Amino acid sequence: MSEEQAREMGLVVVGAAGRMGQTLIRAIATIAGARVVGAVERAGSPDIGKDAGTLAGVGEIGVPITDDPLPVFARADGVLDFTTPAASIEFAGYAAQARIVHVIGTTGCSAADDAAIAAAARHATIVKSGNMSLGVNLLAVLVEQAAAALSADDFDIEILEMHHRNKVDAPSGTALLLGEAAAKGREIGLRDNSVRVRDGHTGARQTGSIGFATLRGGSVVGDHSVILAGTGERVTLSHHAEDRAIFARGAVKAALWARGKKPGLYSMRDVLGLA
Repeated sequence: MSEEQAREMGLVVVGAAGRMGQTLIRAIATIAGARVVGAVERAGSPDIGKDAGTLAGVGEIGVPITDDPLPVFARADGVLDFTTPAASIEFAGYAAQARIVHVIGTTGCSAADDAAIAAAARHATIVKSGNMSLGVNLLAVLVEQAAAALSADDFDIEILEMHHRNKVDAPSGTALLLGEAAAKGREIGLRDNSVRVRDGHTGARQTGSIGFATLRGGSVVGDHSVILAGTGERVTLSHHAEDRAIFARGAVKAALWARGKKPGLYSMRDVLGLA
């Protein structure tokens, strides 16, 4: 290993053969200070044994895809994880054992899943966000400020999101992140004040509630709008993702930021200095 490689942050990509996994590998190849040292896929994957770089289209990098995370976690500095809640919990345990950085972009986590990840953060440095995009996390700050400035008596908050036809969780992790920001600005709890479904005779809108609307179709990477609707005026704060690479670049940035940080559960706001 060269001196330069020794200084670089060695990253493991889990779900390496998937669409996001390959995007992460391509992003790492373009960012100074990081390199792929491990690639993990589920047992039985037809991609086991293939070179992760070749599969991702960046050329051979000498990292074969494996279904055994333990050896690769042991020699890594961090792991990038956009998988499933159950898998992320498992990987969080391995990251805690190895005392390495764990960046989690997985969405659809339940309260119990989040609690398990928080428990692992007692020993691992975890950065978790419903969206790793730098722009979305700036948007969340603006949403919080707008919600605080425009009172619930005068402005209703609705969150509209659209994703590709294959997305399995709703509302999206990003929509919930923005909802949490709006609720924080209003100093209320999102869980008790959100409206996820409207159907039939719903009655008048409850003052102070935060509504969610979900659209699915085509190949949309991710569109999110937070609408603050008042009498005679509306304020709309939006973000449109055009390329999954923005999430991958944000995840690598988060890993580099977290290197050397104390164990704990961090967010992208911490990474951006917006916490």
